[in-house]
Amino acid sequence: MRRITSSGATPAAAAAGLWLRPGRLGEVLAVAALLASALLPLAEAATEAPPPASSARHDYEDALRKSLLYFEAQRSGRLPHGQRVAWRDHSGLTDGLEQGVDLVGGYYDAGDHVKFGLPMAFTVTMLSWSLLEYGADVADAGELAHALESIKWGTDYFIKAHTRPHELWAEVGDGDTDHYCWQRPEDMTTSRQAYKVDRDRPGSDVAGETAAAMAAASMVFREHNPHYASLLLHHALQLFEFADKYRGKYDSSIAEVKSYYASVSGYHDELLWAALWLHRATGRAQYLDYVVDNADDFGGTGWAITEFSWDVKYAGVQILATRLLLSGEHSPRHRETLEQYRAKAEHYVCACLGKNAADGNVERSPGGMLYVRQWNNMQYVTSAAFLLSVYSGYLSSSSSSAGGGEQQSVTCAAGGEAAASAAEVFALARAQVDYVLGSNPRGMSYLVGYGARFPARVHHRAASIVPYKHSKEFIGCAQGFDDWFIRKGANPNVVVGAIVGGPDRRDRFRDQRENYIQTEACTYNTAPMVGMFAMLNRLARDEAPQPPRPEASSASQPGRETSVNR
Repeated sequence: MRRITSSGATPAAAAAGLWLRPGRLGEVLAVAALLASALLPLAEAATEAPPPASSARHDYEDALRKSLLYFEAQRSGRLPHGQRVAWRDHSGLTDGLEQGVDLVGGYYDAGDHVKFGLPMAFTVTMLSWSLLEYGADVADAGELAHALESIKWGTDYFIKAHTRPHELWAEVGDGDTDHYCWQRPEDMTTSRQAYKVDRDRPGSDVAGETAAAMAAASMVFREHNPHYASLLLHHALQLFEFADKYRGKYDSSIAEVKSYYASVSGYHDELLWAALWLHRATGRAQYLDYVVDNADDFGGTGWAITEFSWDVKYAGVQILATRLLLSGEHSPRHRETLEQYRAKAEHYVCACLGKNAADGNVERSPGGMLYVRQWNNMQYVTSAAFLLSVYSGYLSSSSSSAGGGEQQSVTCAAGGEAAASAAEVFALARAQVDYVLGSNPRGMSYLVGYGARFPARVHHRAASIVPYKHSKEFIGCAQGFDDWFIRKGANPNVVVGAIVGGPDRRDRFRDQRENYIQTEACTYNTAPMVGMFAMLNRLARDEAPQPPRPEASSASQPGRETSVNR
């Protein structure tokens, strides 16, 4: 981790250890990459013994409502009249001006003010996938309009950023100068330089992920706004063609991103990922052909992965490919390769279940949390919960459509436990969601604003400083450190719906603003949970005592078709 300690730094800034998000050098594609980076020693946040894990039922509808509020807190640009997070105001209104392009809008990824294209696109892809799987549940909870707004805020920005067929603006702001300041976004004085990828400086990873986001979102809007859906698909098709034709890693073209969101996995996973989403959006066989024909060369059927994130998409690729196998949406020539994809998808599922060989499993904390690495581990927890849930649903749907009662199961490598049922896979997904909401040894919700106990000192510039609407007096770059960062009390603004980085491998957590490894939240932590909260809200209603029905709903699996548009 690089720290700025130049002679010009204020004492408060130096004490804070001004940080630059490091390259994800640990996020490589082999299972060996998950051998732990050194554990940062953490003192217990409190002296009293931690409470036992909560057994209380969770209010998933409340969690859903709050998760969608978080995306409003992360908005950049001119905020709409319906903005519900009142402590935020307009920001970044000159983004792109120096380059002669309108780049106003989009999302800040975390507690800072750079707009990073790769994680922003992944956030939108996961929000869209949430609605494609569980959109009816989101609608039943009365939150569909807000969920659509959260997606459209991102896709509107991508339309602006995709200025030519072979040109995509992939970053606004400079991480080094941004992290040297502690300011509200409304007061920003840091560089708003914009960076792009094009034919001469390719970025297949960021272009591919943006294509995936636009394709997935086009399906979400197909019923609600057909013209907008067509526009999104048009951009998705162009972006995929650009990503595939002019191949290269975006962090080789944009050096400024390397210390923050380096593409450690390369771009092959994003090309496969985008092709699968375009196949789902268009039904065109050429995209499935692409996924099958490049399966070996691009690592789709080679890498056995135990994580899924904004960088490493292989597990998601493998699960989407398995969906096509289980649903029969393929030709005979595709089947053998799709079976290979399924084998790797089930390696991921079994790793989460702890049923692979000894060196191929995801670690668990004593409280049951899936643990991948110390920095923002919750991103891996929430993405795993989502993948496990949708995979369970695909298995259940395949079993139902097969007729004959044959149940699809997961084949794992560990001796003596050859199979895991869809219900077992889903139970782990639900347990991870419940851990986030407070069913953990500390009895703490890591979804900010939910429950009686949640992080109060989130590492978030806007949340930690008096709201701009209450005090428009300018707060300077170093002044924010001296006057606000070093305060020991709770943030003046609650960034409701944020999911913070979370506890370490021993379930320990320090609620301190400078502890960015654990207290910073990111958009891609919360995005997979939108659909999960909605679906679990429906299951919780089904589980509640009620008059007998002719056919009771199952509490172990999602149990019904809940997509918006498949």
